[in-house]
Amino acid sequence: MESNKWKKRFFFCFVQCIFSIMFFILFGSKGNSTEKIPQRSELTFRPESSQLTILLWTWPFNYHFPLNDCPTDLDSSGCFFTVNRSLYPSANAVIIHHREVYKNKSILPQIPRPTNQYWIWFNKESRSHSPNLHIMENFINLTMSFRADSDIFTPYGRLERNDGSQNFTIPVKSKLVAWVISNWNKNSKRYKYYSKLKKHLNIDVYGSKTKVLSHTNTLETLSQYKFYLAFENSIHEDYITEKLWSNSLLSGTVPVVLGPSRKNYERFIPSDSFIHVEDFSTPQKLALYLLELDKNDERYRQYFNWRSRLQPMKNRIDWVSDYCRVCKVLKEAPPYKTIPSIDTWFR
Repeated sequence: MESNKWKKRFFFCFVQCIFSIMFFILFGSKGNSTEKIPQRSELTFRPESSQLTILLWTWPFNYHFPLNDCPTDLDSSGCFFTVNRSLYPSANAVIIHHREVYKNKSILPQIPRPTNQYWIWFNKESRSHSPNLHIMENFINLTMSFRADSDIFTPYGRLERNDGSQNFTIPVKSKLVAWVISNWNKNSKRYKYYSKLKKHLNIDVYGSKTKVLSHTNTLETLSQYKFYLAFENSIHEDYITEKLWSNSLLSGTVPVVLGPSRKNYERFIPSDSFIHVEDFSTPQKLALYLLELDKNDERYRQYFNWRSRLQPMKNRIDWVSDYCRVCKVLKEAPPYKTIPSIDTWFR
């Protein structure tokens, strides 16, 4: 009897050890030692049986935000967002943020995928700053990015109709041109253009290497300028970031843009709301035009005529809105497909 008792205890301990090892292998975070352990509440909540379960495989840039707290204009009823990897076998979709997985494919789920589970590739960076796209071949089902042809479109900003409740007044201007830059890459197109432009007019530059500009007073500071250099760090289709939407349009300045083509910008904002560097054969001619507008208030104000019809909206920077858009798309039951090459599509 005593021998049987000890055999049962040994068997029970053995089963517990095997279960713990298997759980770590299946759901442990491989190759991602910097990722924080989810909070207890994020692990204990469970979806209702009627809800679509959407699993965030990693936090974007390890930035944590409230789950299941979507804005009212993005109806998320019927969806349950989680970071609990133990729910992987029952998840309807898994969102894979490129920045956390591109270095090592082993960070991705390593057990067989449930039937018809969507894997969603999410990326807000440009092609130039998205390495190792080839590792995403033949297993992604939906794309989620700033590209308008994505399955789930997540732009940096948007325009909404002005219903008359928002009266816009051009902020008082006391300065000419501003530029905020964090990455001083002297080989980039934007830096080379700036270097030529600054020879012909004064440009106040903000950033870690120049004047420090706090997030709390960014819009207030930039609103004092007539023009803002909304220069993107790389040139790609639809890659139009907060440099336009927030630093310029929301602050009430006229954007001078360097990015995709004018035609591409006009898909998202009115043609008379911005100045494109490609409208001028040289930086010097652009500088002369800005100086002319500085002396002609009537012509300058024409760049704000669109504000009587539309108002700029910058998507929430805490990632919530982007993820909430997934719910709407999944509820529409998109056709199940496999994308052969993200590398080819994202060119």
